[in-house]
Amino acid sequence: MPTGSQVQIQEPEVTFEELAQSARKLRKPLLQIPVFRAEKALKFMTPRVGIRVAETVGTLDGDMQFGPYDEDREDNSDVKITPRTLFTYLGSVVKNFRPNTIVQSIWGPSVLHGEGMKNTDLARMVLTMLTRKMGDHLYKELFTAVRNANGDTTHDLFNGFDTIAKTEMTAVAANAQQGIEARAATITEQLGNKVVIEAITKNNAYDVLRSICKAANEHLMDEEELLLFCPKHVVWDYEEDYKTTTGGTAYNREFHKYVIEGFENVTFVPLSCKNGSPFLQLTTKRNMLYGVDQISDKENVEVARFKAFVLQFIATMFFGVQYESIDAERILFATIDGNAAI
Repeated sequence: MPTGSQVQIQEPEVTFEELAQSARKLRKPLLQIPVFRAEKALKFMTPRVGIRVAETVGTLDGDMQFGPYDEDREDNSDVKITPRTLFTYLGSVVKNFRPNTIVQSIWGPSVLHGEGMKNTDLARMVLTMLTRKMGDHLYKELFTAVRNANGDTTHDLFNGFDTIAKTEMTAVAANAQQGIEARAATITEQLGNKVVIEAITKNNAYDVLRSICKAANEHLMDEEELLLFCPKHVVWDYEEDYKTTTGGTAYNREFHKYVIEGFENVTFVPLSCKNGSPFLQLTTKRNMLYGVDQISDKENVEVARFKAFVLQFIATMFFGVQYESIDAERILFATIDGNAAI
């Protein structure tokens, strides 16, 4: 009988058939993994499910009010919707991979811990590993993506929040030859949804961030909970400057969050995907929309045979983001010049 040191542990292999079957069986949860992977940002946003290509969103604009009782009084003022379109774009990936190379990286730690693992579990883990990578890139591009139908990466799939803001902040001149209509900037200081600030450092963060809140529309500031989407350094700089300015700490121990002094309804949302961003967005969760499908058969995950020892992981899914409104009562953009990092 062989001794313990002579026992040979055979690494399992996962077959094409097992991977293909797992992809079919786990299609729905696999398609959800990229969204869950970006949850650290998306949890501060509002999902719109079942959107394929586009959905019109926007705000109702008009006025109506009570007056002294009068049977003959009528109000004929216009009520209009300021529409915005939440586009979701169909993305695809075809990834060639060697499944048993991935299996070896999974199996190694399991052997060390004396664990057994079924091939069906391995198939699930291989597919999960691949779809998680898709989610990592979605998170990184939530603000920075620039739609390019001829591109190859997540950066090209949709227009991110900062990209949309930059477009809305830029006036466009008419060009009849190219079929371009004139468009005025829709994010401006005059409209009240933009404030110009200086670069935030540990020496000025306290005053700059308080000035942003003071510049915001009073109806926006009346919201029960506001979110300030920002690079991580903004929170660190605010904490340092707060200590210098007040001798205290900006952390609210009761609510377990960082808030801006004097504006306790404003919570920081520091995100690594905002590093290098030219904008801070002060708004509500319901105003930050992301669109997915997750319902139709237009989205899919499958595994196909490519050649000996090499398979193809194939996935398609819809994704896009949009502001429900850019009205001053719903959002304030803080920026240096629309380009420089905050």
